[in-house]
Amino acid sequence: MLLSLYSLSFSFLHHFLFSMENKYLNILSFCFSNTICGLLIVSWLARNIIHTNGLTTTLAWRRKTRKKKNQDDENKMSLLDLPDLTLDCILEKLSPSELCAMTFVCSELRDKCVSDHLWKKHMENKWGRLMGDAAIKEWKTHVATLMACLKNSNPSSYRSNTQQWRSRLAANLKPFSWLKTNHGCHNRGSSSSSPIDSVMYWYSNLESGKFWFPAQVYNRENGHVGFMMSCYDAKVRYDNKTNTFQARYSAHGRRAAEENVTWQRLRPALVETESRDLHVSDCLQGLRPGDHFEIQWRRTKEFPYGWWFGVVGHLQHCGGEENCRCISDENVVMEFRQFRPESPWKTTVLNRKDHRETGNEVSGFYGGVKKLGTEEEVSTWKRLWPSQVLD
Repeated sequence: MLLSLYSLSFSFLHHFLFSMENKYLNILSFCFSNTICGLLIVSWLARNIIHTNGLTTTLAWRRKTRKKKNQDDENKMSLLDLPDLTLDCILEKLSPSELCAMTFVCSELRDKCVSDHLWKKHMENKWGRLMGDAAIKEWKTHVATLMACLKNSNPSSYRSNTQQWRSRLAANLKPFSWLKTNHGCHNRGSSSSSPIDSVMYWYSNLESGKFWFPAQVYNRENGHVGFMMSCYDAKVRYDNKTNTFQARYSAHGRRAAEENVTWQRLRPALVETESRDLHVSDCLQGLRPGDHFEIQWRRTKEFPYGWWFGVVGHLQHCGGEENCRCISDENVVMEFRQFRPESPWKTTVLNRKDHRETGNEVSGFYGGVKKLGTEEEVSTWKRLWPSQVLD
């Protein structure tokens, strides 16, 4: 069988060989004198003849398909082809983590996704309630310090670094990766440094817990009996894993700390009155029985003030609700109804005209007074009311 196939092949190529130039005859004669070489040559020629038309057709189909694909790609619309207003409306719907992810798509989207106007909404939605005047002032001071640190560490590159802060921001922030970002002064001039003058940077510092900001904490130290129905100044930072806060309190002779402080127990700190400053009372003349108030109180003069919740009561000689003349008296009764009647902290009497700080080492010292003007303020205190009367 093998010999028959070889003879047929040799006959088929006989005429073809005569048309070849003489210098190739010796090579071909050698190949066909060897059975294996001859079979390989015949096989190659057969495949070439059989598939020539098919190969041509395949190449033509591929060229046609590639051309159609290129045309389809040209007809596709990119996200960046949208009008700016439409694109901004889309980006405004994204969450903070999604905005961070979009910064890695391309440089144009990166510049858009780190814009302050997009992050102001997220800042207001999550942090606006706690970012009072004191916290904002603290942040501005923090930024100014870091800017000075950057400028002093590498003055020659300060201008270029400031102009390119958007690019550096996207290079550092990944979705939820800001928890590991180092925002120290060292290496501020390097290309890997993050910006410090953007709302996104502010947001990331709050989320990561790197920024301690001033706030006030209700019922401090997990509702310690000595602090029930009070609100004290503290420095707090956020714990992203538990969605709670860590608080640090400043007190005479010790520094107290507390974990797992919930959002409901926090409110903005007051910038106009520090914890050791006496608040100027401007509401005493108008207080009448039943009004809700907060008053500064401290155990000794070495301690900072806390704000304590109370209700205006009636004077002892008052005839009651129908014949009440307490509003015209020069004194006003301040009641703290969370305490028992026999408690030394149950009531105190203040002079409406010349009240400053009053008290003693036994009952403590009472400072400035604020009248609560909204139902929300009162309801917040009532939610924190102790389950039993205090001694």
